[in-house]
Amino acid sequence: MLVRSIYAVSAFWLGMSAYILILFAVYLIAGFFIQIPAQTAGILIVTTALLISVYATFNTTKLKIEQINIPLNGLKKDIRAVQISDVHLGPIRKFGFIRKMVNKILDLNPEIVFITGDLFDGSSKLQDDILKDFNKIKVPIIFIMGNHDFYQGLNEVSNFMSTTPINILNNQALDFKGLQVIGVPFSWDGEYLEKTLKNIDYDQNKPTLLLYHLPSEFKAAKDAGIDLQLSGHTHAGQFFPFNHIVKRMFPYIRGLYENQGSFLYVSQGTGTLLPPMRLGSRCEITLINLTVQKP
Repeated sequence: MLVRSIYAVSAFWLGMSAYILILFAVYLIAGFFIQIPAQTAGILIVTTALLISVYATFNTTKLKIEQINIPLNGLKKDIRAVQISDVHLGPIRKFGFIRKMVNKILDLNPEIVFITGDLFDGSSKLQDDILKDFNKIKVPIIFIMGNHDFYQGLNEVSNFMSTTPINILNNQALDFKGLQVIGVPFSWDGEYLEKTLKNIDYDQNKPTLLLYHLPSEFKAAKDAGIDLQLSGHTHAGQFFPFNHIVKRMFPYIRGLYENQGSFLYVSQGTGTLLPPMRLGSRCEITLINLTVQKP
């Protein structure tokens, strides 16, 4: 408990320090136009940074439900799915957060649940019963590895998952009510998805959903017959102004994108990484209504 408290305070201070530096830079620039006494400026900077940080931290306690409707060609019946991503279970996100998240998932009454990577933070040892609340979910739960899950250790995560209701999809395809679901684990290789999809056995003419942690290779997925790609990783930049930096790295930063009938949805993330703050983004659970495409 003491270690967790120290970690939380340190993470909060890291985020607050970023805002102190940003506000200090604003003060230096403003000094060319107006004169503000250094002591007054210092008090204003620290107070403003504290208020922003407290609000941004409070913002992470709320789980926002995003809902999207996506028509899929060839789908025989509507499917109600839920996506969570980037939960980052570790020193900050633990039992209470999971219980709250699972209860919200149950309220949405999905037929299947997708976890698009970074379920674990990779910064602490896995606790034996950390995922016990997932036992309340009585529908299939499909998980693909994100980069932080690999930090935890591939074998450790695989062995740990074997005792839970969560199923890892690793370069495989499965059928769910006529929908092909493909899971591809994380890779920094910019052509990994394109190369991997060629080696997975699926029918490109049937409705196909891809789980891939990185919101990249959208065109390659479309060309491979993927109707919908679900991704995460970006956290939508998590807190301003870093969203602008993240968007330069990942143009598909959050929300729904379409390319000639093929879709990509990028989750803002259900948890947080490092400073437990969100400003300009929200912790989200996504309700995805996959509908039969009308002629």
